[in-house]
Amino acid sequence: MASRPNSLQSPRFCGIRTFMRQSQRECPDGMDVALVGVPFDSGVSYRPGARFGPAALREASTILKPYCPVLDVDIQQWLTIADCGDIDTVPGYMAESLDMIRDGLTPFFSSGAVPVVMGGDHSITLGVLRAVKAALGPVALVHFDAHSDTIPEYYGKPYNHGTPFYHAINEGLILPEHSTQVGIRGPLYSREALDWPRSHGLRIIMGEEVHRRGVESVAREVLERVAGRPVYVSFDIDFLDASCAPGTGTPEVEGFTSYEGLSFMRAICPQCRLVGMDLVEVLPDRDVSGNTSHAGASVFQSLLASLALRKSRQAGARA
Repeated sequence: MASRPNSLQSPRFCGIRTFMRQSQRECPDGMDVALVGVPFDSGVSYRPGARFGPAALREASTILKPYCPVLDVDIQQWLTIADCGDIDTVPGYMAESLDMIRDGLTPFFSSGAVPVVMGGDHSITLGVLRAVKAALGPVALVHFDAHSDTIPEYYGKPYNHGTPFYHAINEGLILPEHSTQVGIRGPLYSREALDWPRSHGLRIIMGEEVHRRGVESVAREVLERVAGRPVYVSFDIDFLDASCAPGTGTPEVEGFTSYEGLSFMRAICPQCRLVGMDLVEVLPDRDVSGNTSHAGASVFQSLLASLALRKSRQAGARA
């Protein structure tokens, strides 16, 4: 496999835009991490454009470097990573596209690599979790978002970016009694809007509580609920405050800084059995600064550093 370009010798704006300039492959076999795009946004209820999220995340990622000083780990030293391109979908056809996402990603979750999925709107996560269950069984969910996305239907139809975790619970894709949603905030459709997911065991930590308790306390609770089970992380970029991530489909104020978002990733991901992740709802056309895409790419970099740290610790324990 071709090596990653050295950005001290080859300018970052040169070459094909793969994530963090990693090698491009179709097959994840032999990789520690496989990056995959799902450029689909037919599930949105407000602003479209997240279909261009994977391309924007790859573009923004070229500025990132492999060493993470916060975790004191070099990603390139410990992980083999490939950008495996995009999963094809059918714009406008929800059920069919969810099937294509499931079928396209199931081999990735069966490969032994950790699939890292670039969305796309949040409806894609239902297809991803179906692939996870097909390959590995149900998982504990750690979900960062401004919205719970547990509404049964929109406009008389079952699939939408506000419904994936309703279906994930009903289909047994996740273990709600070991799962946590972090940062939910903003006005709701009713006082009872979150009763159903809570009644099924899902822990919803509202944004106000996260602000009051802080990253360390909330991360500790998340890890206690996971309790050693396989974990899937879903990160909606609107977890970040609208001032930090304006390029998204349904922005919310009273959110979190990029520092807090990265701190959560670095606190949780090295400590759990992570089997996959997605980051969704990056809408580059709404952010001419590119800050939203850069924040999203940096969340992925924090994940890669966390996986590298976990692997280095495992190597040390075997030595």
